Amino acid sequence: MNQPCFHCHLPVPDGQDFPIRYRQRTEQACCAGCQAVAQTIIDSGLGDYYQHRTDSQQKAEALPAELLQQISLYDSDKLQQSFVRHEDGAVREATLMLEGITCAACVWLNEQHVRQLPGVLSVDINYSSHRARVRWDNSRLQLSQILHAIAEIGYRAHPYDSARQEAVQQRERKQALNRLWVAGLSMMQVMMYAVPIYMAPEGDIEAQWLWILHWASFVLTLPVMVYSAVPFYRATWRDLKTRRVGMDTPVTIGILTAFFASLWALLNKVEHGVYFDSVSMFIFLLLGGRYLESMARRKTGEATERLVKLVPAFVHQLDSWPHSHETREVAAANVVAGAQLLVKPGETVPCDGLILDGHSSVDEALLTGESTPIRKTVGDMVIAGSVNQASPLVLEVTQTGNDTRLAGIVRLLDQAMAEKPQLAKLADRFAAWFVALLLLAAAGTYLGWSLLDGPQHALWITVAVLVVSCPCALSLATPAALTAATGHLAQIGVLTTRGHALETLAKITDVVFDKTGTLTYGRMQLLATQEAAHAEPTAAIVLAAALEQSSEHPIARALSAAAPDVALPTVTALHNQPGRGVEGSIAGQRWRLGQPDFVGELSGTDATATIPTAAMHATATLVALGDSRGVKAWFAFGDQLRDSATALLGRLQAQGLHVHLLSGDAELAVATLAAELGIAHYRAGATPEDKLAYVSQLQQGGARVLMLGDGVNDAPVLARADVSLAMGGGTDVARASGDMVLMGDDIAQLSKALTLARRTMRIIRQNLLWAAVYNLVALPLAITGHITPWLASLGMAASSLLVVSNALRLVKRSQ
Repeated sequence: MNQPCFHCHLPVPDGQDFPIRYRQRTEQACCAGCQAVAQTIIDSGLGDYYQHRTDSQQKAEALPAELLQQISLYDSDKLQQSFVRHEDGAVREATLMLEGITCAACVWLNEQHVRQLPGVLSVDINYSSHRARVRWDNSRLQLSQILHAIAEIGYRAHPYDSARQEAVQQRERKQALNRLWVAGLSMMQVMMYAVPIYMAPEGDIEAQWLWILHWASFVLTLPVMVYSAVPFYRATWRDLKTRRVGMDTPVTIGILTAFFASLWALLNKVEHGVYFDSVSMFIFLLLGGRYLESMARRKTGEATERLVKLVPAFVHQLDSWPHSHETREVAAANVVAGAQLLVKPGETVPCDGLILDGHSSVDEALLTGESTPIRKTVGDMVIAGSVNQASPLVLEVTQTGNDTRLAGIVRLLDQAMAEKPQLAKLADRFAAWFVALLLLAAAGTYLGWSLLDGPQHALWITVAVLVVSCPCALSLATPAALTAATGHLAQIGVLTTRGHALETLAKITDVVFDKTGTLTYGRMQLLATQEAAHAEPTAAIVLAAALEQSSEHPIARALSAAAPDVALPTVTALHNQPGRGVEGSIAGQRWRLGQPDFVGELSGTDATATIPTAAMHATATLVALGDSRGVKAWFAFGDQLRDSATALLGRLQAQGLHVHLLSGDAELAVATLAAELGIAHYRAGATPEDKLAYVSQLQQGGARVLMLGDGVNDAPVLARADVSLAMGGGTDVARASGDMVLMGDDIAQLSKALTLARRTMRIIRQNLLWAAVYNLVALPLAITGHITPWLASLGMAASSLLVVSNALRLVKRSQ
């Protein structure tokens, strides 16, 4: 047989000479393409790839001119709009899909190779989805150079396409189902030959017919061994090449041992040593269990993929609006900021945009977790991925592609999925040691039973030991539950952006709230109005809104929002006195709106003497409205408490958590709010340094702190807390510092997140306990010969399914 190619392992044709210099020796390649790729990898200082890869690479072809030309087209700004995000300066980030990834070493090789390119800032590849995120400085490096560098080492990269990714996953599912189908069909046929042998009395079947049945079983078991069981062989080979033992190692040893022992018995006509029926049966059971397990695991992570697929492929673009309502169909990838789009009822909003015409209800449940449709009208913003429910809307596009809020959500979820929590790392480490101990136990079992009852009986007991205690359930216990919980949280609008967040959230003892924008809405509102007894019939708020209609002051905006939808009276001789108020004439009468002393000067009275107290908010900003006869009305402005704040604080305190309030506001405002909410621990006038010191002091006292905030000044303390929750409507800096992000700004979801985090930890403990108990019970039973190989495979598959099914309880959304 010809020497295999060093790169792709295909045979090297006779007479070909494509040498590769690798670690002081010369290797051979099968073609110039493999030679170029391998030499590029080695010359880049990444030769370790060939020590750690677990599958043979595909045959590398020289890059054709057509491909090089296509790669160069990706430098076009227009083409990049759909998958490249522009950051500060020349920094850009692209979402790419990699083809040719077969193992973890492929991910390592691509990350290291691309990271070496001058201008590349970061590169992260998700092994499970083969989705890559690359950030680079476009002033030093073009995207085509990155794609070319990836192609040079034998892989292909192109813009991420969810439809193409789904096609790849569908192909993998189909292949897994085919392997299962072949194993099941073979098992049924082999059992047809085995049952008569088991049922017939000794000697009832003539020897010639008995061995024909055994040979038929062998022939029917071959497809199972050479096709259906291939995934076990590949995984074991991968582990052995990296000098480690994995979960499939004992399974592969058991399968091969049982098959070749039966083949030896068949060739030597040892009647009671042929068990091809057991081989085909436990391969079928193992494949069936893993197929069901993979389907369940896909369900736990489907929240992220649903978000990726939300944006439609085509949109209705208006080219001459408002002069014409004629639309044309264009690809969503080609839409640019400033374009006008028509979104019909039932359609998904393709981009972030501003409503120019129409009013409707929009469903943002998949993005914010808010199940109630939100009313939208002219001037309101809508976000990509939300669903228009009632009436047509005309939008002006503000953000597209990777700049949309939806794309930001997907980036955060990808970041969280890429991080492995401590619990998962510990479980994987223990599973690796367990496999090694299992192999030693199997070897001891074989030696012990060989001495007691002969090698033939010992063989099948050893096979049962190898199969029954495969630690699949142990390794699945933590990641299956965390993936399911992360998907559930995304459904209710809580994004997990750090791998440790759920694990830590379940252990918190103290919850620290920022005030403005967290417990309150963070915007000035009209809280209360009180008119004087002798006020004119015309509503005072209409007069006040008229005086402030040309102002951009927060109080002016609050008045405008609170005023009824009527025509405002005309104001003349309008004059603004900064810091005091505004004065103007309405229907010949002079009016003032502002501080009490300023308004009182117009009538020559002391307005402060008539300030109401009982009916107004103690911490509000009071504004007076009056004319020459005196004060006509009082307005109380302030930051309104969120509707769900009181109920949330009550639930947290009922759970035994210590609640704290930190704010930069004045002492009176903070103290009043703390008293209203029943918060015993608070600090007013707190600077960012004060907040950081406060949380650090709690942690030094042994507290596990959850911090909620929304502003730039909250970023340091969010990063310092054990786990942090940033408001989705807050600043970018705060969101980047948070371990979790509350997309809908509904703090009531915090209670659900806490409950889910604790449920997740309970389920992880249940899974780990089940995996430990199962192995403690099953292993001794197998060693003592009470479990047959097929029963062992059934038990192993059932244990893994139980763990994943238990985790799936976290996917169900509470009503």
